[in-house]
Amino acid sequence: MRNPYDVLGVSRSASEAEIKKAFRKLAKTYHPDSNKNDPKTKDKFAEVNAAYEILGDAEKRAQFDRGEIDAEGKPRFQGFEGFGGGRGAGAQGFEGFGFGGGSPFGRRGARGFTGGDTNDFFSELFGEAFRSAGAEGMRQQQNRARPQKGEDVSATLTVTLEEVAAEAKKRIRLPTGRDLDVVIPKGVSDGQVIRLRGQGQGAPGVNPGDALLTIRIAPHERFTMEGANLRSRLPIQIEEAILGGSVRIPTLTGAVSMNIPPMTDSGRTFRLRGKGLPMKGGERGDLLVTVEIKLPEVVDEELMDYARKRRSAKAER
Repeated sequence: MRNPYDVLGVSRSASEAEIKKAFRKLAKTYHPDSNKNDPKTKDKFAEVNAAYEILGDAEKRAQFDRGEIDAEGKPRFQGFEGFGGGRGAGAQGFEGFGFGGGSPFGRRGARGFTGGDTNDFFSELFGEAFRSAGAEGMRQQQNRARPQKGEDVSATLTVTLEEVAAEAKKRIRLPTGRDLDVVIPKGVSDGQVIRLRGQGQGAPGVNPGDALLTIRIAPHERFTMEGANLRSRLPIQIEEAILGGSVRIPTLTGAVSMNIPPMTDSGRTFRLRGKGLPMKGGERGDLLVTVEIKLPEVVDEELMDYARKRRSAKAER
C-alpha cells in the first residue's frame, strides 16, 4: 500500500481536522454507491479507508512517523536480536561463530556487527545465496506471524432526522447476508463512513474483514441540517407579528411554545437552545426558527382600509 499521507493528499504536518476533511472528501468521491459503473473505485475506497485507519488514530500515526509500523499498520522488522547495538554486540556475534573474543577480519569485521553492514559482510562471505535466502526467510516469518484477513464489505444506512435525534437503533442487512443492529452515533453527519470491525467477509482460518457503513440522512420536509443545529421556517399571522403572542414551534421531539414579541418583522430568526441534534460531548445543537408573515387567504376589508389609510398618510408627508 502507498504512503497514507500520499493516499489522502496531505502533508506530514497536517492537522487532525485537515486529515479528517481530506478523508471525507475522498470517501465520498470513491464510495462504491456513487461509482457503480466503475469497479476500480472499490479498491480506491478501501485504500482511502486504510490510510485513514493509520492517520486518523493519533497513536498509529505516531508509530508510522517513527517507522514502527508500515502503511498497512503492521510492525516493521527491527532486526535480529544480538546483531544490533554497539560493538559489544558485534563481539558476541563473532564468538557465536567460533572466532573468540576478537575479529580476524579487523575493523571491517567488527563494524559488520554494529548493525550497518551485516548483510553486506555475510554476502561477501557466503555469496548471493545468503542474501536471497535471508530475505525469503524474513518474508516467510512475517507472513506466518501476520494474521490473514478477509475482504471488507460496504453498505449504506439511510436514517431520518427523528432517528438521529433519538439515537435510534436500526437493523441493516450486510452484503454478507448477516443482519446487524446499529445504534446511530452522536454527532453523525451525512456521508460519514463508520467502520464495523469484524463484520466483513470471513472464512475458516481467516479473520473476517470489516464492514464500511455509509450513513445517509434523508431530507426532511420541515428541517434542514447545519452541523448539530437545525433550521426551520414558521408562518405567522399578521396580527401575531404586530401584536406579538405565544406560538407553537414544531421540533423533532414535539411542539414547544415560544413568545413572539410585538412588531416582529418577517425573516427574523429565533434560537431554541438544545432543540437540535445530539453531539459527541452529550450536548445538543439548537433549532433556528425564521418567522414568515402570512397574509390572510380571504380578503379582509378592514385590513385593506387600514393599508389604504397608511399609504395615503405616507403620500401626504
